[in-house]
Amino acid sequence: MKQEIKVPAVGESITEATIGSWTKKSGEFVKRNEVLMLLETDKASVEVVAENDGVLTILPGNEAGAVVKIGATVATLDTAASAGSAEAGKPAQAEAAPAPSQPAPQAAAKTDASQHLSPAVQRIVTEKGLDTSNIQGTGKDGRLTKGDVLEAQPSAKAPAAAPAKAAPAPQVSAAEVMAARGPSKQGDKKVVPMTTIRKRIAEKLKEAQNTAALLTTFNEIDMSKVMELRSKYKDKFKEKYGLNLGFNGFFVKASVEALKAFPAVNALITGTDIEYHNYYNIGIAVSTEKGLMVPVVKDADMLSLAGIEMAVRDLALKGRDGKITPNDLSGGTFSITNGGVFGSLLSTPILNYPQSAILGLHKIQDRPVAIDGKVEIRPMMYVALTYDHRIIDGKEAVSFLVKIKELVEDPERLLLEV
Repeated sequence: MKQEIKVPAVGESITEATIGSWTKKSGEFVKRNEVLMLLETDKASVEVVAENDGVLTILPGNEAGAVVKIGATVATLDTAASAGSAEAGKPAQAEAAPAPSQPAPQAAAKTDASQHLSPAVQRIVTEKGLDTSNIQGTGKDGRLTKGDVLEAQPSAKAPAAAPAKAAPAPQVSAAEVMAARGPSKQGDKKVVPMTTIRKRIAEKLKEAQNTAALLTTFNEIDMSKVMELRSKYKDKFKEKYGLNLGFNGFFVKASVEALKAFPAVNALITGTDIEYHNYYNIGIAVSTEKGLMVPVVKDADMLSLAGIEMAVRDLALKGRDGKITPNDLSGGTFSITNGGVFGSLLSTPILNYPQSAILGLHKIQDRPVAIDGKVEIRPMMYVALTYDHRIIDGKEAVSFLVKIKELVEDPERLLLEV
């Protein structure tokens, strides 16, 4: 019995996908629940697995890279076939090609002999700078004689060797050097089609620039107290929860409190209306091999610091392993991106459209700052808020960022939510 393998529905509003790769070949026997192919949509990668045992047949036009419609049949699975029948259908292995023939001993001997130079011949070759490979030998077995090298024209003039010194190397022209290097790589290029995910990333970022009135405001945060708190409890935290205590939890919690204080930052524009959200779904930008993704920590206001850290870790692992689902990427109301993990000191993040704001975190760096009239070295972080000026006024944006600064610089107050 042949079972059709169709492109599954992978999320709302998604009508097509790209076949990223087939993990099984046509004619190969597969087992139930084995991954057959990887589909790439504009939001995530989705694995398609075999529902039964059988022999796979990939239909023409559905190779890796093909764009297919949702619900389209891309392959069949012959559930009546067995593993043995699949092996029998494979073409027999070609016999090993014979090893390349070796030169006849007589010819080899002739070649060696032609390269052997007598002392007198060698001296003339060195003095005249001759290339012996271009001289036809007239001696026994093709040897070069004194007459052969005396009559030969030098490839380049070379001064006579001084006593007890090696003769200088023959001059080489620039053209000969370039020829030895091989063809120039000036024109070498590689053209690779954009993946569906990369195309969608490009579309969303350009849409944000073309639609929103983007503006960025900056501030800096003294990370001293957060780092002290983290250093004090990181071992107990890891012992209890099985993961490292990072900074994501602090900034997510601070963002939630700031969003509560400034609802416009948690809203978005739909047509001529403003849609306010009474929930707090925080997107965390994650860099993966397939490109930038922003999985969402749902209802972050309901999670503890440990709960946020665990949610961020799980989403990051899913992104790394290519297991992010469309549901993981949907529903965000505000986003955070951290360029500091790559060493960025300052940047202007771009909106995760249609959201109205995004918080950019950066590298923590020791800098001299004025504290109570004295200069001290403190671990400082620049933070940036890019926002849609159509819905968020400058005063709200600046105040929002100041609120985050105050909460992170006083983590006890943040954790007590006061």
